[in-house]
Amino acid sequence: MIKVASYNMRKSIGTDRRRRPERTLQVLCEIGADVVALQEADRRFGTRAAVMTSHLLLEHSPYKAISFGARAASMGWHGNALLVPKDAEVVDYEQIHLPALEPRGAVMADIRIKGTTYRFVGMHLDLSGLWRRRQAHAIITHIQSSTHQRPTVLMGDLNDWTAGSGCLKDFANHYTFAETGRSFHARRPVAKLDRIMATPDLRITSAGVHDSPASRTASDHLPIWATVEQA
Repeated sequence: MIKVASYNMRKSIGTDRRRRPERTLQVLCEIGADVVALQEADRRFGTRAAVMTSHLLLEHSPYKAISFGARAASMGWHGNALLVPKDAEVVDYEQIHLPALEPRGAVMADIRIKGTTYRFVGMHLDLSGLWRRRQAHAIITHIQSSTHQRPTVLMGDLNDWTAGSGCLKDFANHYTFAETGRSFHARRPVAKLDRIMATPDLRITSAGVHDSPASRTASDHLPIWATVEQA
C-alpha cells in the first residue's frame, strides 16, 4: 500500500499573501505521502525557477523532485512536479504536451516503490471546459498508447467540479476516482477542483482532504490524499 497526494501549492503564496516555501514543505511533511503531485510549483515568468529549492527539499524533507528536463531552474514542467522518496528508483519519466491556448502540460513517471513499479501522472488542466476535455483525451490517449502498461495513479487540479459531464466524465470512463472531498477555497472549501484517480488494477482504500492550520493558510487549495494498493 502506498499513500499519494496532490497539491496546488500556488507558488507557495498563502491566503495571507505571503510567499513561504517552508510552510508548503511543512504541509507536505504533515501529509506524509509516498508520492506527491504538485501544481504551480515554479514561478510563472523569467527562468520559471522552482519555488522550493533543491536544497530545501534535501535538508528538510524525505523527497526528491523528478527532473523532467524542462528548464534548468525549474522543478517541473509547466509548474507540474512529482516528488518521490529519496531512495525511490525512477524507472522512466516524460513530459506530456497538451493542446491549449495558454502553456499547459502534464508529467508522467514510472517509480519503483516498496518493490512495485507504479506510474504517476501529474496535471493542471485549463479553465476552459472545451480545452479541459481535449487535454483529458490527450492524457488518456498517451497513457493507453504507452509500450509498457503499469498500475497508474493520476493526480492534479482538474479545474472542474461538474460530477457527470466534462473531463470528469471522460476520465471516469477509464479510471476510478478517490472520494477526497472539497479542496477549494482553502479557508472555506466549496469545490472539488483537485482529484486523484487510479486504474482498475489498483484499489483506493482511503482518501481525504488534508485540513490543518498550516494547509488553510499555505495555499488557496487544500491538498488531497489517497491510499492505494494492488487489486
